[in-house]
Amino acid sequence: MSDRRPQPTKTGPAPADVGIRPPLLLTLALLAALAPFATDLYLPGFPAIAVALDTDASGVQLTLTTFLVGLAFGQLVTGPLSDRLGRRGPLIVSAAVCVLAGVATALTPNLAVLVVARLIQGFTGAGGMVIGRAVIADLVTGRAAAKAFTLMLTVGGVAPVVAPLVGGLLAGPVGWRGMLWAVVVLCVLMLAAVLAFVPETRPPSAAHAMPFREAFRKVLAARGYWGHTAVFALGFAVMMAYISSSPFVYQNVLGLNEVQYGVAFGINAAGLIATGAVVSRLVDRVSPNRIVTAALAVQISAVGLLVLLVVLGAPVWTYAVAIFCVVLSNGGILGTSAALAMAHVREVAGTGSAVMGFSQFALGAVVSPLDDARM
Repeated sequence: MSDRRPQPTKTGPAPADVGIRPPLLLTLALLAALAPFATDLYLPGFPAIAVALDTDASGVQLTLTTFLVGLAFGQLVTGPLSDRLGRRGPLIVSAAVCVLAGVATALTPNLAVLVVARLIQGFTGAGGMVIGRAVIADLVTGRAAAKAFTLMLTVGGVAPVVAPLVGGLLAGPVGWRGMLWAVVVLCVLMLAAVLAFVPETRPPSAAHAMPFREAFRKVLAARGYWGHTAVFALGFAVMMAYISSSPFVYQNVLGLNEVQYGVAFGINAAGLIATGAVVSRLVDRVSPNRIVTAALAVQISAVGLLVLLVVLGAPVWTYAVAIFCVVLSNGGILGTSAALAMAHVREVAGTGSAVMGFSQFALGAVVSPLDDARM
């Protein structure tokens, strides 16, 4: 009889058996953090941009709006493309174009160029976020995926908290163009890290991927995916609501000055990072579902407590304690819910990641202006 045992192939081990090494995980964390940094880093330079480009506050705000629009729709395009063409190629192209768009923003001669460049920067910067999640889904599942998503998304969750503070420090020394050059540097680092550390992870069986319409239909039909995606998107919306309302709450309600506000902001960011670190270790012994449930219970209780404190007219410092608990609980929500959602759509991980990312930013965009409307 002939030897019918399977022979090794040139493709190596199945992607799901490869795991995620630290350099790759750090690269994926950078991909998750880039878009929030590019969104918020230049916010302190808005007044200077308005003067330099001879526009008003609405004109400058348009550069942020178009970036977010590009970020949302870029995920819907790049994610499904990565299901058909592979992860590495679209990721390299999107990172390279993002660098060029960033250079255009820093060298912009007028508002129109800045608006278009920011739109392209958002559209291509979305590739890192959406494909990064797909890469994790390609390589690992279960507890390992929850750990990787938690570490990746904790960095991404801290980025919008830290970016305005970094921008404030850069505003004086380098000006608004210097802030935009700082984003370019981050884009270059992203491209270099992708070239060095991100392999092709799409499973060989996906070489003839299904049509876009069928891929989206498969995601829409995955019932387990939608519940976890809703938790993920709502958790992100909580972060956006906190970030957008925190200047008013901390300075106008709690009476903190700018320095004290920065310290409070930093303490909350530290709490989020610490929770993410704890969850990444805890997930080896506790199921992701239990972690998400517990973190949601903490967050809902903290929100209820905050409302109660306001109604009862409690000392305003107690508000900060409740807000701290709301923020840190996201360290147990975002990564684990993302891992649980992506486990249901591994066959079309790029498309599943795209729908998740679009839902995330669409809901965040709805929530963020609510505080401005109230003010």
